[in-house]
Amino acid sequence: MNRPAVRDFALLLLRLVVGAVFVARGYQHWFAVGMNKTAEQLAYAGVPQPQLSAYVTGAVELIGGTFLVIGLLTTIAASLLLILSLAAAYFVHLGNGFFVEQGGVEYTLVLAAALFALVVFGTGRASLDGVLTRG
Repeated sequence: MNRPAVRDFALLLLRLVVGAVFVARGYQHWFAVGMNKTAEQLAYAGVPQPQLSAYVTGAVELIGGTFLVIGLLTTIAASLLLILSLAAAYFVHLGNGFFVEQGGVEYTLVLAAALFALVVFGTGRASLDGVLTRG
């Protein structure tokens, strides 16, 4: 079954939800928790260069999530967020098992799978990328 309108709606919904999650996480790092506390948490988890990693993480989450929501440079934004999610799974969550309640990899793997789908299938027509590439 090949229904372009259904596919475009599914990609729009995926982009909006995943993008909103990353915008919220980026906002939390920058403004709610703060970058110093975020860097401390990353240092505790054993992340290399925790201060730099905190700023990169916060920026990629906030900007990349925004780009997903509006559908601009979606494949690039999703790729960067995918790398970030896999790094978080490895450095922060892997040692805590699987389930999110214990700080495990469950949630980051779901985000990584959703981001991978956006990288593979693109943004759909209901996006700035779709509008800008129409001929």
